Amino acid sequence: MTSTHKKLSAVILAAGKGTRMKSPVPKILHEIGNLSMLGHVLKLCDACGITDKMIVTGHDAQTVQNHALMLDKSSRFCVQEPQLGTAHAVLQADDFLKKTDGDVVVLYADTPLIHADTIAQMHQIRDAGFDMVFLGFDSDNPSGYGRLITDESGELLEIIEAKDASPEQLKIQLCNSGVIMMNAGMLAGILPQIDNKNAKKEYYLTDIVRVGRKMGLRAGVGLCTQDEMIGVNSQSELAHADLIFQTQKRIEMMVAGVTLQLPQTIYFSYDTVIAGGTVVEPNVYFGKNVTIGTGCHIKASSHLEGATLADNVIVGPFARLRTGTVLEDNVKIGNFVETKTAIVESGAKINHLSYVGDAFVGRNANIGAGTITCNYDGYNKHKTFIESGAFVGSNSSLIAPVTIGKNAYVGTGSVISKNVSADSLAIARTVQREIPEWVTKHKQKNGI
Repeated sequence: MTSTHKKLSAVILAAGKGTRMKSPVPKILHEIGNLSMLGHVLKLCDACGITDKMIVTGHDAQTVQNHALMLDKSSRFCVQEPQLGTAHAVLQADDFLKKTDGDVVVLYADTPLIHADTIAQMHQIRDAGFDMVFLGFDSDNPSGYGRLITDESGELLEIIEAKDASPEQLKIQLCNSGVIMMNAGMLAGILPQIDNKNAKKEYYLTDIVRVGRKMGLRAGVGLCTQDEMIGVNSQSELAHADLIFQTQKRIEMMVAGVTLQLPQTIYFSYDTVIAGGTVVEPNVYFGKNVTIGTGCHIKASSHLEGATLADNVIVGPFARLRTGTVLEDNVKIGNFVETKTAIVESGAKINHLSYVGDAFVGRNANIGAGTITCNYDGYNKHKTFIESGAFVGSNSSLIAPVTIGKNAYVGTGSVISKNVSADSLAIARTVQREIPEWVTKHKQKNGI
């Protein structure tokens, strides 16, 4: 039969408790590259043009549903309770399947690294005349995985779970991922025919092959890498999956022309964007929502999150850019500088040991070492405006709300609590006093 599907929907299995994680957080909400595993699967759906999704929840269902809706408001849900196997889980989406036109792909929220190209390959196999397509991978260590039994032409004959496999079948290295694609209505028709006559007394989705072949249906096999199919059931497996993700992200960056010095020490988020021509030194951490232009230099041991950098920006070493930081072209943020909700216009410099928060820094302004924008009064945050060409001397405190005018100077060590006019010099220090022979008298009085 030739597939004429035009639309793809998804059922995402997300009901597992994740006991081996030993965490109060539902397993699928643990993060890889600062995105939950469920988030990665939803992101895959977006990349594949899948808009209709049914998420099968179970353990801590409300928490999982709230998280999914935060990421994708179009998500829909059903609950599997009790949890009696993968076929039983998909059966909970029966109404969704019956009302869905075209194909459906069954995905797993704890298998977060599948590529969109892999789903496209399954589409192609469907178009080649197979009624259902199972995703498989070759493994040098297939222990625990179900095996795909194929004929000489590659058509899938049977899937055997590891606990039910014979010693001869356990030698097969072609393993089952559990991901399946087929017509949604056809899947809904087959699910009620699956029984639980197996070692675990569960309803296996893999039995679709056996039932389908009795109906005269053909099953094909798509192939992917074992890294794509890594399932996460423990903290060590989560760390391994994150390592795979980071390795892929680092390669992606270098292919795009980003220079990574000692790349294995650099941590990326799922949404990090860096243009070619930028250099990143060792031990840099990119949190969520960071975008960096070309020609930038991010020096060692810096931490960036929620920041947007234009071109030719220098950051660090040991700098921290927090959410809301926007750096325009040719800005320099030096060592041990922290910024937060700060717009810094082109050519401005904040070279060392400063905190600039809830602030605007104009073009070519220069902020001296140890400058602090005192933005919080214990109740509310206030803004500091440092206009273009202004110079703020070292160890100054700017008590917001305050404005430093265009080309104004603030003397070193000043505490500025009032606006400074353009082209003016502001000095706010206590008068220096000197008491002669104070040290001698102090020592005599205390018997030193």
